[in-house]
Amino acid sequence: MQKRQLIALIALGCSALAAQAQAPEWKKIRIGVEGAYPPFSEVGADGKLKGFEIDLALAYCAEMKAECTLVQQDFDGLIPALQAKKVDAIIASVSITDERKKTIAFSNAYYNTPAKFAGKADAKLDFSPAGLKGKKIGVQRATIHEKFAAAMFKQSEIVRYATQDQAFLDLKSGRIELTLADLVAIDQGFLSKPEGKGFAAIGPNYDDVKYFGTGSGVGMRKADDKTLGKKFNDAIAAVSANGTFKKLNDKYFPYDIAPKK
Repeated sequence: MQKRQLIALIALGCSALAAQAQAPEWKKIRIGVEGAYPPFSEVGADGKLKGFEIDLALAYCAEMKAECTLVQQDFDGLIPALQAKKVDAIIASVSITDERKKTIAFSNAYYNTPAKFAGKADAKLDFSPAGLKGKKIGVQRATIHEKFAAAMFKQSEIVRYATQDQAFLDLKSGRIELTLADLVAIDQGFLSKPEGKGFAAIGPNYDDVKYFGTGSGVGMRKADDKTLGKKFNDAIAAVSANGTFKKLNDKYFPYDIAPKK
């Protein structure tokens, strides 16, 4: 009996050591970013990535003492790239929704803002589904805004774009009448620029958890949730506690976008 118990203990010990050996240390992390969603991420005149989430991603990497590579990818290709193991994590304003959690895992939320329409500042509109019947609404593909607009405004014409900037361009030119996007992206990525003159964030705030989730989090493969996920959660907490998040928040926004506790 003692011999059998000893063999069993040795086997358990070997299994534990093997599991530890197989668990990644995450000293190197490839992070998928969009690079076309100012002020969160964009490509500057010098060809380099910049923006709130770019700075935040680098702050998390510094906290984790990890060597990170930022991999630019169209938003609708980010989750496929994660699943294909072309990247290890996503930091690109990916909202934590129940639907997405069926496919990938998330860190804790690191920011949360409502969605809103952008349109002519003097527009007199009824924002009910019937009131927007026949209106052309621009949305970015594969986003929570697309899903919400398609579900709620079935009598409207939903026009889909690869990037939110393309939707803003068509709004400016009059090819669409409204675009639904994150309030901060509307404010900082369009209204604060010369091309945003005459336009405004209009209508109600939209934050229904069913569609918009509980904030934006770092996306990762489910298999990495307990390892990489823990590292990101620890980094998110530390960056918040040491004042780095507030510093970056104040650099880019005149208001607080931290998730409400």
